[in-house]
Amino acid sequence: MAENGRGLVSPNPMVGAVVVCDNKIIGEGYHIAYGEPHAEVNAIASVKDQNMLQHSTLYVNLEPCSHHGKTPPCADLIIRKKIPRVVIGQQDPYLQVAGRGIGMLKAAGVDVVCGVLEDACRELNKRFICYHTQQRPYIILKWAQSADGFMDKKRIMGDGQLPVIFSDEFSRMRVHKLRAEEDAIMVGTRTALLDNPSLNVRYWSGKNPLRIAIDRQGEIPRKHKLRSTKDNTLIFTENKNMKSAPYVLLDSETNVLEQVLETIYQKKILSLIVEGGSKLLNSFINADLWDEANIEISPICLEDGILAPCIRGKRIMSDTRGKAAFDIYKNRYNTLKKYNY
Repeated sequence: MAENGRGLVSPNPMVGAVVVCDNKIIGEGYHIAYGEPHAEVNAIASVKDQNMLQHSTLYVNLEPCSHHGKTPPCADLIIRKKIPRVVIGQQDPYLQVAGRGIGMLKAAGVDVVCGVLEDACRELNKRFICYHTQQRPYIILKWAQSADGFMDKKRIMGDGQLPVIFSDEFSRMRVHKLRAEEDAIMVGTRTALLDNPSLNVRYWSGKNPLRIAIDRQGEIPRKHKLRSTKDNTLIFTENKNMKSAPYVLLDSETNVLEQVLETIYQKKILSLIVEGGSKLLNSFINADLWDEANIEISPICLEDGILAPCIRGKRIMSDTRGKAAFDIYKNRYNTLKKYNY
């Protein structure tokens, strides 16, 4: 149920809640959109006979909040409604909550059970957890490659060569679904110049991600889609004369990726797709700044060209649709903090 909020609730987590009385579900709800009522509020409000709440158990995948944000604390509501038992999937990593909601409930005499299906709950909110424990967005590397390991032909500006098209209708839809679910998408200068990408959502329903380009010399022309369209865009550059699209001035003496990720973090961007070329992707891989790699492998062979990155991680999914294969890897070394209740 919580997954219904995917792509809509960031920078909040995805949360679903169910109210059970005498082994029957009497209420349910989820966090629908950022700024709107939380899952617990919607679940409690859906119970027709509010008197039954005093004999019920509330199940929720994330610790109820204990602070005043855009909405009042859910822990207060649970206590006020005299719900006697709450089952929680995982503790909230957000410092303003981080056990305080659980503490409030226990102090009020509520029977609290924590850590139920915790791994599944953590997987659901891996973006939110990464943001609050590692102070950076959850990073997804994404590329398509040939069967023999090349991303593209060797092209230069002005040679008239078009990029190799690996995608079919299904894989395009899959890519745009991913874009709709994540907060931001990034390319480098070469990809922006050669491909002139829109980086928006067209083959799936949902919001457009924030478009980010690393353009250190300020080479992307105003006529290119990243600078001429109205979709939200952020360009990182060392060129002080950049105009039009919002830009962030880079310090040439400081690590570029550190500056970029710190800026994105401050803007409350929970997840980032890196969809650039080999150079940009390898810069994230070499810095061990990635959490997932989403790779499409086409049956096409190029025999020569730009080599695709070499990824070392744990393959968690392999699927074949049509003639293409899709692999997803996780960085086995980037583990997210667990709690002892």
